[in-house]
Amino acid sequence: MVLLSSEQKVKVGETAPDFKLRGTDGKTYSLHSFPSAKAILVVFGCNHCPYLQAKIGPLNELHSKYSGKGLQIVMINSNDPKQYPEDDFEHMKEFVADRKIRFTYVVDETQEVARAYGAVCTPDPFLLTATGKLAWHGRIDNAMSPEQKATQFDMKEAIESVLAGMKVDKPFLASMGCSIKWKK
Repeated sequence: MVLLSSEQKVKVGETAPDFKLRGTDGKTYSLHSFPSAKAILVVFGCNHCPYLQAKIGPLNELHSKYSGKGLQIVMINSNDPKQYPEDDFEHMKEFVADRKIRFTYVVDETQEVARAYGAVCTPDPFLLTATGKLAWHGRIDNAMSPEQKATQFDMKEAIESVLAGMKVDKPFLASMGCSIKWKK
């Protein structure tokens, strides 16, 4: 397993790359699929990564707490399913059911979306405003390994700022996880 920390390609204030990706529910999603969203959290993830698996609970909690206030979460799986068959689309659907995921999970089959965002690891979170501008790119919390317990909830604070119409007053805080498995 190769561990990486996220980098900054899309800068705060820039328009985030849009996409059209198939969800585990059979629908196609883009950033425009959520017209009432006040904030969109785009998280690059996959099924097999223990770092991402440890964040499903916190992501479900963020969804439960803030979806009624305008937050939409979209997790994007960009891994090459030939190298990692457990990350293929059928396993994504099982992962949603097994983990009781309540937010949108989509597949980036061409890996173009991950490249456009500059995503490198799972999880790699990007918080967008209602207009699709990057508000903050940073970790979900300060638990930087699957075994650690979080004591600082960075994404929660950033979401609250965006939902309140305020600028996120945090520096970039890299996420850490397994590398995205790029096609050869």
